[in-house]
Amino acid sequence: MQTPDEIIHQPVRLKIMAALNTLEARQWLEFVALRAIVQATDGNLGAHLTTLEAAGYVLVEKDFVGKKPRTRVCLSRSGREAFGRYVITLQAILEPGSLEPDPQQN
Repeated sequence: MQTPDEIIHQPVRLKIMAALNTLEARQWLEFVALRAIVQATDGNLGAHLTTLEAAGYVLVEKDFVGKKPRTRVCLSRSGREAFGRYVITLQAILEPGSLEPDPQQN
């Protein structure tokens, strides 16, 4: 049986991925909106985004609106694919009989 992606499986990162997955491809969400959705502190959210960005699952863009800094995040193509695999893996685990031992392995 396949195991869930450990990068996504962490609760805050799962919330981030799920929130971003609801958006259209290449649609950006501002950091402050994402922070409110996942109910994390700035530092906590930033650390999780760094992990997801290093895995190639999210893209982070920093710019300025006037003189005010802005951080936006979107799901990358590989992040959307990884999230899809993650959901399929969870569905397989939750299927009736999926946790029964394989008689051929005994």
